Amino acid sequence: MTTIAFIGLGNMGGGMAANLAAKGYDVRAFDLSAEALEKAKAAGCTAAASAADALAGADAVVTMLPAGQHVAGVYRDEVFGKAAAGTLLIDCSTIDVATAKALGAEAAAKGYVAVDAPVSGGIAAANAGTLTFMVGGPDDGFARAQPILQAMGKAVIHAGGSGAGQTAKICNNMLLGASMVATAEAFVLADKLGLDPQRFYDIASVSSGQCWSMTSYCPVPGVGPETPADRGYQGGFAVALMLKDLRLAAEAAGSASASTPMGARALELYEAFAAEGQGGLDFSAIIKSLR
Repeated sequence: MTTIAFIGLGNMGGGMAANLAAKGYDVRAFDLSAEALEKAKAAGCTAAASAADALAGADAVVTMLPAGQHVAGVYRDEVFGKAAAGTLLIDCSTIDVATAKALGAEAAAKGYVAVDAPVSGGIAAANAGTLTFMVGGPDDGFARAQPILQAMGKAVIHAGGSGAGQTAKICNNMLLGASMVATAEAFVLADKLGLDPQRFYDIASVSSGQCWSMTSYCPVPGVGPETPADRGYQGGFAVALMLKDLRLAAEAAGSASASTPMGARALELYEAFAAEGQGGLDFSAIIKSLR
């Protein structure tokens, strides 16, 4: 049986670790939150007393942490030199590209195989085991990580070398953030011009303006499939998380001298919305600021 050390049992990590346990993996889970550890234990994981305890005898390490500094701290302070040589390191956090590349290089130099594998799908998909993983790293690392990731998701795609997973994630979410703003604008304009939102949806969803933000995640309550808009914009993908990804995209764009005017404007709008105390709402709630 493959033993996995799972570090980071937050909103996403908890469901992911539970799915690994349900698929027959021996999951040794660790988090600073006692409540998160209890939930993991109830889901079939073994609660570890520390990161070092989780690492003991692990074939692979999965991390799901808030930011690059946290992943770097765990790798450099807890994993490197302590995990067995050849251990597979899978970081599913969304972090900056530069840190992902640096940690991948450091891991390889110390005898480990590391991949960056950020996710798309949100809390519901983490719990249901239907996430999409964008994986960066060497071919052998991807081959070893693939079955583990498939136990937690519906799609596992090799994006390229180290850091490519993070690159794919921030580019995808920059596009998502900008398209949601544009979708919300269109619905607000249609409404102000007297066009019924459902009629507009019926037309635009089969016309050239169709996009995922409209047909799968409509920001208008009662229109299209059920979305967080139908639940008062609760659940889903929080504004604060979209803001994090847009900031990472802006940082990466700056380092690459890439022009991203739509991404930059989406960042400004989400920053203003979060500053109004709306950071906990689903990101589609941005429509509220446009009405």
